[in-house]
Order: sequence, then C-alpha cells, then structure tokens
Amino acid sequence: KKQLVNDIDRAMDAQAPEIEVPKDAELLQAQADLWRHTLYYLTSMGLRCAVKLGIPTAIHNLGGVSSLPDLAAALSIPASKQPFLGRLMRALVTSGVFANGGKNDSGEELFRLNPLSRILVDGVVAEEHHSQTSFVLAGTSRHYMEAALGMADWFKKDATGPVPSVFEDVHSASLFDESTAALDPELDALVTEGLAAHDNLGIGTIMRECHDLFKGLESLTDCCGGDGTTARAITKAHPHVKCTVLDLPKVIDKTPSDGIVNYVAGDLFHTVPKAQAVM
Repeated sequence: KKQLVNDIDRAMDAQAPEIEVPKDAELLQAQADLWRHTLYYLTSMGLRCAVKLGIPTAIHNLGGVSSLPDLAAALSIPASKQPFLGRLMRALVTSGVFANGGKNDSGEELFRLNPLSRILVDGVVAEEHHSQTSFVLAGTSRHYMEAALGMADWFKKDATGPVPSVFEDVHSASLFDESTAALDPELDALVTEGLAAHDNLGIGTIMRECHDLFKGLESLTDCCGGDGTTARAITKAHPHVKCTVLDLPKVIDKTPSDGIVNYVAGDLFHTVPKAQAVM
C-alpha cells in the first residue's frame, strides 16, 4: 500500500508542470505589488472615513488649509485619536485625496484641499459645484463590499437566461430599481443622489469645450437625467434645444416642474421619448 501511494505521488509530480521561480528583484517587486493589491481596499475605506467625518468640508471652512490640531478641533476628534487622524491624512495625501500644505510657523504639518477633495465639500452653493459625497458613500457601502466578496461564488454559478450581476445575485435586488429601496432605503437614496451628482459634474466644462456639438440640434432626451440639472444647463447655453428628462417615477415625482425642461417618468429599458439626440 505504501508503495502504491509513492507511485501515485511520483506520477502526479511527473504530470504537474514546473513553476518558474521569479528572480530576486522580480520576487521583491511581486511581494510589494501583492501587498498593494491585497490592502488597497484600505484606500477606499480611508476615503469613506474622510467623507463620513466631513474632513473636506472642515478644511474648506478653515480656509482650504488646516493643521492637524485645528482639524481635530473642528471635527471634535478626541486627543487620544489625533495621532491616528494624522496617519489617515498622510495616507490620503499619498493617494491623492488631499495635498501636503507644508508647515506653518509653529512647525505643524498642514493639509490642504486639492481638486479631488474640493468636489467632496458639502454645503456650498455654487453653479458648477456638485458634491460627490453620495457617490463615494454609495460605492463604498457594505452592500457593494458584500457583492464584491461574493464574486468568486458568482463565477461558479451557472445561469440560464439573462445573467444577473454580482450585486443582484448577492442581494436579490437591482441598482436604480424599486428593489434597491426595499433592500435599504438609505442605499437607494445614496445611489440616486450619487448618480445625479456624477452626471452633473463637469457639465459647465462640457458646455464650454463642446459648444459646437449642440449646433443644429433641436431636441434632446437625457436618460436618467435626475432633477434636470444637466438638461437645464444645455437649455441655458442653447435655448433653441428642447430638452426632455427621462427618469424613474420615484425621481420624477420629487422634481418640481420648471417650465424649461419636459420631465417624463419611465424606464429607458422600455421606451425613450423621441428626440434628435439621446444621452
């Protein structure tokens, strides 16, 4: 029996392909990359933490740049946690969320806003400012994380007919659907707000840089146009374009009619209002 086991082991060894062993420099780089990929989720969680704490807004209210003690005081962070706040801020500077502001006259480290963290500032009313905090909170929510953790199991499951997304498979709910609200009303609100903020971001730039794109256009339908911010911007820049916003009833029902944009409740996967262009 022992001989049989040895024979089987030798046969399996003979069948297994040889593995190429990395060279020393390659091995060290591979290990560094492995750590980076394995722990990269901490960057997303650090960003979520900054948004939940309101760090971008606090720095904005402090003039766009802040020392660690001033930031901790603005956020009501206990003194015992201040060193850890510093670690978080340095990590977020490294990942490009904030910028290093040098040091003040007292030698204290300074942190300042950069273009990324400026679009995470809440409570500011400006024509071209659309805070992206809802987008961050939705994309880093536990529901998204749970869906990601179920990816391996999703690949192993066979499916007949339309293949559900990983999110649908794990939560039995579809994003931007009534089932999302049944799963978690707070997530549904964040996803809806996040999509609107994402779609409206940079519309002013588009109007300036792509002005000629709308020449000769008389009608346009904005699918998933939310509250009509993008459509209104187009109409303002090009009064001759008749804009229609198509979105789910739950979105349109909360949007007041402004007499500028035509709002239609519906589902783009079923029917889209006729227009010369659809976006």
